[in-house]
Amino acid sequence: MQALSAPADAAPFDRAEWFALLAETGLAPMIAVAGEGPEAAALALTEDAGRITPLRNWYSFTWRALAPMGAAGDRLLEAIARHLKSRGWRVTLEPVPDEDGSAERLARAFRGAGWRVAMERCDINHILPVRGRSFTEYWETRPGPLRTTLKRKAKKVEVEVLTHFDARAWADYEAIYAASWKPAEDHPTMLRAFAEAEGAAGRLRLGIARAEGVAVAAQCWTVENSIAYIHKLAHLESHKPLSAGTTLTAALFRHVIDIDKVALVDFGTGDQSYKADWMEDVRPRFRIDCLDPASPRSWLPMAKRMLWRSAH
Repeated sequence: MQALSAPADAAPFDRAEWFALLAETGLAPMIAVAGEGPEAAALALTEDAGRITPLRNWYSFTWRALAPMGAAGDRLLEAIARHLKSRGWRVTLEPVPDEDGSAERLARAFRGAGWRVAMERCDINHILPVRGRSFTEYWETRPGPLRTTLKRKAKKVEVEVLTHFDARAWADYEAIYAASWKPAEDHPTMLRAFAEAEGAAGRLRLGIARAEGVAVAAQCWTVENSIAYIHKLAHLESHKPLSAGTTLTAALFRHVIDIDKVALVDFGTGDQSYKADWMEDVRPRFRIDCLDPASPRSWLPMAKRMLWRSAH
């Protein structure tokens, strides 16, 4: 998997190390692999009572197959899809991107292997294509209220952007997150282990905003293959009037655009309204739901799917 998950366009969620972190949270990996001469393909999965799903959790922006492009890769994916019938009656893959053809490719492979496949949107991804702009040029295009907020509040907090893991700064992040409006995290130790590894690799961008020495906002980003990924952000509701989150977000955008020279900023999944103030485009994320028509357990969901399609 390490060889398969290191292409030039790899995201953090494609790497074997990411799947290892997921396994450490208690997910049981089922890695389906097929080979043909020097070529190989793999799907990182997990299974429960005949239901097969991706090896992922809510920290994962995307999930996709690890396979070479071209006809050989297509044959390997179809071979995996065919073999999975011996392990389960339903395979549900999400959230799969399709700007690189991943979703259509997987749907085609499972159809070719005899599964009944439904592909539908399940989420969206807000992104900022930088298009060679400086931060100043980008900032001039932001909504007026956002620019006004930064102009009025920027001097009320001190901002630090770290490119390495720092235990004290991470403790500040965890304290802010615990006191914020965010839901409790399922596996905070996994995120810390990820941040430590990304820091060691030089990919971490950890931002902290402080007011009079008190940490009031924190964000965890990473930068890889000319893409900045916004993983987590939080601020203290008790200090909301300071707009520290806005100031910190602007500082991190400035850093990844002007210093890291990224081509794209990825705000993960979810259609929260505030993301549109910072980002300019959206991309769909897909669910690929595959049913084995030879399994009696598939017949009722297949009938429901047919009725839904007839009604719509």
